[in-house]
Amino acid sequence: MDWDPLHALRVVVRTLLRALVRLWGRDVMLFTGGVSFFIMLAIFPALAILVGLYGLLADPAQAAREGEALSRLMPVGARDIFRNELLRLTTTPHAAVSTQSGLALLIGVYAAHRGFKALLAGLSFIHDEDKPRGFVGFNLLALVVLIATFSALGLVSSVFFGLRVMGSAFELRPLRGVSWLYSEWTWASAALSLGLAAIYRFAMSSRPVDWRASLIGGLVAAILCLGASWAIAFYVEQVAHLGATYGSIATVVVFLIWLSWNVNAIFFGGALATEVEQALDDMELHRRPMLLNDLRGSKPLIWPPES
Repeated sequence: MDWDPLHALRVVVRTLLRALVRLWGRDVMLFTGGVSFFIMLAIFPALAILVGLYGLLADPAQAAREGEALSRLMPVGARDIFRNELLRLTTTPHAAVSTQSGLALLIGVYAAHRGFKALLAGLSFIHDEDKPRGFVGFNLLALVVLIATFSALGLVSSVFFGLRVMGSAFELRPLRGVSWLYSEWTWASAALSLGLAAIYRFAMSSRPVDWRASLIGGLVAAILCLGASWAIAFYVEQVAHLGATYGSIATVVVFLIWLSWNVNAIFFGGALATEVEQALDDMELHRRPMLLNDLRGSKPLIWPPES
């Protein structure tokens, strides 16, 4: 088929607009609020678990250094909350941290599971899922996604920090001057893209979503998530100083805004994956009779065929 750039541009713009309508024209804000609340409830117990594990296996200060590197992905207000909690945990006696980690495990698992349930429910709602999973199947799916997410996060973090430690200890610089290879932004964008693409493909619907649509949705959602971190940091630092309005709770407000923007970016990725899949299906339906006509020569073909 001849390539028509204007037609391709119209398809892209129409798909983006439909994704926005799919996101804004529904009660997605309810799911956004639920996911943001449970993430906030789970993230601090996760820090306590992290520091507790490092206290048993290694130096808790190492956990603080790794958390400091990851906190650069957050805007300033949200980063301050993260850093202060890490500092408090690393200066707390080991026995107290271990006790906190045990309690945090229960709270964190509950909050994380509820957060992933809200996320998957929102994605299914956006996708217009006509065959929703049952109670047991939906809870098991949320648990599987939770375990897979934290396992992938641990693996990517280990590889990332392992490369940094090896590079510093042994002065290994196979790609000297390529700073993006050692940047947390590079690893975060790649991990987000692949992780969200897997969620869109296997967890958003009872049947697997087209892999091309899932990859496009995951890539766009990852770009929007990282862009939201930069945008809110610029807004808070250069445009509006929220401390003048919210006072001592300004950092909490920034953290909540950052969470909600990221959740909306993930939901937009799901809406875009849905619309891209529908656009691909429409293209396939239009292409099929044209191919059959080419195979049969100049004789016109009625599609769909008459009985």
